[in-house]
Parts: sequence; structure tokens; C-alpha cells
Amino acid sequence: MSRNDKAPSSALHLLHRAGQIADELFTLNIGASDLTPRQFEVLKAISMTEEPSQTQLVAMTGIDRSTLADIVRRLVDRGLVLRKRTRHDARMYALRLSDKGTSTIQDAAPAVAMTDERLLSALPVKERDAFIKGLERMVAELTSHADATGANSAE
Repeated sequence: MSRNDKAPSSALHLLHRAGQIADELFTLNIGASDLTPRQFEVLKAISMTEEPSQTQLVAMTGIDRSTLADIVRRLVDRGLVLRKRTRHDARMYALRLSDKGTSTIQDAAPAVAMTDERLLSALPVKERDAFIKGLERMVAELTSHADATGANSAE
């Protein structure tokens, strides 16, 4: 193979590289905040549900249980999320955003929008909706397949 020849692309590698690029763009756009894309998604999920449990957040975000527990712990330590044991099950935590968490998600929203806009700008406008729908379909299909086979869902 000459230096100009390119190895065939694999979906696995391209998705990984796209994820790396998305994370880098988010980091550039978020500025001084050390919020990560997954932390943002957890904050957003908490904001959309009244006192969700960590189990509910796993289902909402697709982030595996142990990673989600670590993310929640970090958000609690930073004062962005408040956590309390539920009355009906002392093993479960109910979560809610603190005032600081609410302002953090509001402050981060423009960085998320700019990151999405930059990522999608690589595609012609007429292909963007189909691309997003294709990713949604892929995630939904592969998540339901993983659930049916008992495999862990991807983060």
C-alpha cells in the first residue's frame, strides 16, 4: 500500500473518531468550565425528571450504572446535584439539581449548541436530519438488542 492509499474505514473506528472530535469541540466551546459532555447529559436528564433515581438516569442516558454513579458523585461533590435517600427504598437515591446545577446547565447550553452546529456543519444541510435520525435509530436498535441479549448497553 502506498502512502496515499487509505485503509478501508470501519464504522467502529469512525464513530470513535467522531466521538473524540465531538469531545474536543465541546471542551473548546465550554471554556473555563470543566463540565464534560456526559456530565451535561446527566444534568439535563435530572432537569427533565422530578427527582429521578440513578437507575432512571441509566435508562434515560444509556450510560452504564458504574460510570453514571461516578458522574453523579462528581456532580454532587461539585455542588451541582443534590442527592437524598428515597423513603420507599433506603438503597436508592433521588436526585435534583441545585441552584448551581441549574445555572451550570443554562450556561453550558450555548456550548452544546455550538458543538452540535460545528459537527453538523461538516454535512450538507439536506443530510443533517437524516444523519441524526440514523444515529437515533442505530442507538435505539442496538440498545434494544443489547437489552434482549442481556449485554451491557454502551455508554
